[in-house]
Amino acid sequence: MAIQHVIKRNGTKVPYDADKIRTAIQKANKEVLASERVTDDYINQIIIDLEFLNQPTLAIEGIQDFIESKLMEAGKYVLAKKYIVYRYQRDLIRKSNTTDESILHLVRTTNKEVGEENSNKNPMLLATQRDLIAGEVSKDISTRILLPEHLIEAHKNGEIHFHDLDYFIQDMFNCCLVDIADMLDNGTVMNDKLIESPKGFQVACTVMTQIIAANC
Repeated sequence: MAIQHVIKRNGTKVPYDADKIRTAIQKANKEVLASERVTDDYINQIIIDLEFLNQPTLAIEGIQDFIESKLMEAGKYVLAKKYIVYRYQRDLIRKSNTTDESILHLVRTTNKEVGEENSNKNPMLLATQRDLIAGEVSKDISTRILLPEHLIEAHKNGEIHFHDLDYFIQDMFNCCLVDIADMLDNGTVMNDKLIESPKGFQVACTVMTQIIAANC
């Protein structure tokens, strides 16, 4: 049975991609002397042996351990060490704090992305900067720990936009863009129930509170 999925460190399951394994070994290969390298054929053989395990799902740590053992079996101890270092560096990058530059840009008021995301706030004010700095910390923790990797990748690639990421760590959001005027003028549906356009001010206020409550 061919490998179909890989379980990443954050627990998410992604499709198996042999090219990623090949690329990782090749990168380590380039960092050692020619005598310490393995051939492309041997890299392919490692992948074949891995797939011959007949396990449809493998953890990323198990795959990396398998590769290291195969490199050492071939007597390529320097390469195996380089691959371990590469693996360790990737872990550090994945776990590293990513807020330093963004926070410094906030203080210097040169962070255009945050300015566009929070266009209703004046980034020159100290109180606003404190709020935005807290938001950058929330983004960092949310992207590294709280949200699944495929969702973060989609956000980074522009496939989706995860709004109010700077509030996500607190399980809240900042914006509630509901067209209340349209819902009051033309009626709306909540919980599969039709709410017609209110005829009086008091009823309109009641409907408005229900709309807000339903969206919050």
